[in-house]
Amino acid sequence: MRAMWSGSISFGLVNIPVRLYSATGGEAKLEFDLLHEKDMSPIRYAKVCKVEGEEVPNEEIVKGYEYEEGQYVVLTDDDFRHADVTLTRSIEIEDFVEETEIDDIYFDKPYYLEPDRGADKPYALLRDALRKSGKVGIARFVLRNREHLAAVKPSGDVLVLNQLRYQSEIREPEGLKLPESGQAEDREIDLALALIDKLTDHFQPEKYTDRYTTELRRVIAEKAQGRVPAARGEEPAPTKVADLMATLKKSLEQEAGKAA
Repeated sequence: MRAMWSGSISFGLVNIPVRLYSATGGEAKLEFDLLHEKDMSPIRYAKVCKVEGEEVPNEEIVKGYEYEEGQYVVLTDDDFRHADVTLTRSIEIEDFVEETEIDDIYFDKPYYLEPDRGADKPYALLRDALRKSGKVGIARFVLRNREHLAAVKPSGDVLVLNQLRYQSEIREPEGLKLPESGQAEDREIDLALALIDKLTDHFQPEKYTDRYTTELRRVIAEKAQGRVPAARGEEPAPTKVADLMATLKKSLEQEAGKAA
């Protein structure tokens, strides 16, 4: 893996040099090109100057901020780095909290942290202390010219930095038409609980694969061979309220049959 950032992670006055790596990306996803239908020629995106109407090469493109209408300040890579060297070169843990206090909706993207040269012992200290405390560190870090919030926790021998969404990025479910509690009958809830119990297992991430991509590969292969791909599956029909009890019972029978 290739490090995408290097700096230090700190708690209190302890600074630990680390390198940051993306924890996602494994299996290559299908990528699709945009084509001109009449001749199958690829479509490309061009960066065109609004004034001249001509394409601008990358080496002539700079980043600017419009502080007044039509007035820009151009920022260089050094400007972004010099905004605050401490912020751009550190992951500062500000608080420690119980992981269960963080709603899943806040988690965004995971990264791996690796100790830099000579940082093995303090890295292991933070990792092992977090493991024993059962807590996660809430930190801030700057990546791609933006400050992010993160939760730092151990996963096996590695420290994982989970980028979090800010509160301001989360929408409230306003305007959604949601049912009130208490609509389901007790016996229906009991059957649902029994079904949940039947379907309960330990989380095994390797058990879950991208089935849709597999199906798309089948469709692509068949079309490449000049065949018309056959449709598979069917759209699920919503369960009618009147059939809820019967459907729950049938689901339980089906799971019992699988177990047998």
